[in-house]
Amino acid sequence: MGQVKIYGLRERLNSIKRQLSDIVHGCVVEALVFPEDKRAHRFFPLEREDFFWPAGRTDAYTIIEIGLIEGRSVAAKKRLIRLLLDRINAELGISQQDIEICLTESPPHNWGFRGMHGDEVKLNYRIDI
Repeated sequence: MGQVKIYGLRERLNSIKRQLSDIVHGCVVEALVFPEDKRAHRFFPLEREDFFWPAGRTDAYTIIEIGLIEGRSVAAKKRLIRLLLDRINAELGISQQDIEICLTESPPHNWGFRGMHGDEVKLNYRIDI
């Protein structure tokens, strides 16, 4: 299971939502072997007065947070981050300096979906990759 939150400046983020969602999903499918039909993305376009970013970043500054059920290898998570950085840069022209990614993992029993606790659900994909 994975949940994606993407934050950015409204004037920049709104015009690229679909393309960015497709890039993120493709990276998650490739790096974490997610099924194609597992996409849960939310966008948070922020007004300039509600979004502060570090020095050295531009208006394209984008934060991607991905919540995951724990169990993936360090190699799989690093591959996901590398794919995201490279593809977002190549396909959207956003500098890697302007992209921040945070993967947050929690145990299956901390999740609830399909009317059950995450540790009770039989997933149709592997987590231990």
